[in-house]
Amino acid sequence: MKKLKSGLTGLVLSLFACLSFGFQAQAQEEEEAILPGIYIEEMTVEGLTASEAEEMVNAYVAELCSKNIRLVTVNDNEVTITPADIGFFWCNKEIVKEAAAIGQTGNIVQRYKAEKDLQFQNKIFELEFDVDRELLRHVLADQCSIYNVEAENATLTRVDGEFIIEKGTVGCIINEDESINKISDYLTGQWDGQDTEIELAVTTDEPLGSVEELSKVRDVLGTFSTSFKSSNSSRSANVRNGCSLINGITLYPGEEFSTYNVVAPFTTENGYHMAGSYLNGQVVDSLGGGICQVSTTLYNAVLLSELEVTERHNHSMIVTYVDPSADAAISESAGKDFRFVNNLETPIYIEGYTTDDKQIVFTVYGEETRQAGHRVEYESEIISKTYPDSEMIYTDGALPVGSVSVQSAHIGYKANLWKVVYENEQEVSREMVNSSVYKMVPRTATVGVATEDPNALNAIMAAVATNNIDYVKGVAAALAAGTEVPAPPAPPAPPAEAVAPSAEQPAQPAPEVSL
Repeated sequence: MKKLKSGLTGLVLSLFACLSFGFQAQAQEEEEAILPGIYIEEMTVEGLTASEAEEMVNAYVAELCSKNIRLVTVNDNEVTITPADIGFFWCNKEIVKEAAAIGQTGNIVQRYKAEKDLQFQNKIFELEFDVDRELLRHVLADQCSIYNVEAENATLTRVDGEFIIEKGTVGCIINEDESINKISDYLTGQWDGQDTEIELAVTTDEPLGSVEELSKVRDVLGTFSTSFKSSNSSRSANVRNGCSLINGITLYPGEEFSTYNVVAPFTTENGYHMAGSYLNGQVVDSLGGGICQVSTTLYNAVLLSELEVTERHNHSMIVTYVDPSADAAISESAGKDFRFVNNLETPIYIEGYTTDDKQIVFTVYGEETRQAGHRVEYESEIISKTYPDSEMIYTDGALPVGSVSVQSAHIGYKANLWKVVYENEQEVSREMVNSSVYKMVPRTATVGVATEDPNALNAIMAAVATNNIDYVKGVAAALAAGTEVPAPPAPPAPPAEAVAPSAEQPAQPAPEVSL
């Protein structure tokens, strides 16, 4: 019995091995073909290889990407796009390998069971999709936002000394973030794959300001003026132009004002002319020269209004229309701006104008909430002065001999600006607002030396060698008049002893070019 049983057992094992080999051979022959009963969405992939199945799904997704999607925007305006326009894509490509692996892995029993299971219930894989949200945002901004109806803020103007208020209007704009979520959720979870319509999320755009709020703007918070009487016509035009660009601006609570953003660009089309401005210690002509007097005048009005200054820069050299440290320079190349924030709880209005006698005036209006008897003043404190002790002469071979262009000297300063607060004429506080350093620049001259007359060239070069601008001017005048060249000045005697610098120095020559 034992031998028979042993023989039967060996026979069964042999038969099972043969059957296993047969199943394995069949599986190996069909290992790249997907079994019946396997679907991706509603598409059967029976008999396809993994790569063939992937190609079929790609073709299906490409067909989806060609469908039309109507986006309903503000006021029922429509924009038609395709899923391809917003980067619609199939994102779970691993399901093809999973479909191909069913019944192709494991031992013979596992494979046989997987194949039998498919005969009773199909295996269906669902596609997962996504969109390029940044690309979708660009589509909304470029194609849909053109239908936005922006709110029109209430306006405040001052005419003949009286304020005029115009009501604002409510607008409607696309809510981009909410619309992106809405489109993405629909296309990746609810879409039936046909042409469709999606209504974008639209929100109300409320205007800034109300009649009640703007009617509170009636008090003078601060006013300041400077003179530009010494300016030529071009610089005067720049001052008037910059002032007009700022005039009439209403600033709501928390809003920041940028002088540069309002008065730029510095072009002829924006009303500017060539005029003197500071550049690397020299006065040069540039478009918009003089605009810093506009920002400086506004700066002082803002200080008196006690608004929050967020950016201010001093000039490279001292200016003549305000005290040291009371200036505010702006510069496109150096990235300088004058900015301030309306830190009050009500709007403010900026009035700017120029007068026939060349005064520029800025007044800040708002609601006065400071106590009666409250007053502020600003004091300039000069810490030190540095006086030029030499002159600089440059020659220019492109200019005719005898031409002399002189730029005045600039004293170097270190200065502080102090805010002094009075209550009922009693000083209650004193704080430093800023500290400024201004370059010392010697008096300079550019002398033309172009000539075919060697005597004239020798005379002007000898004059340049003295490093005395006034003597160079005398020689140039003699050459122009054809008269005898004056004798050079005697060299200055050395001082008997060193003397400490004193604040009482000889008066400096008046500036020949003023900003």
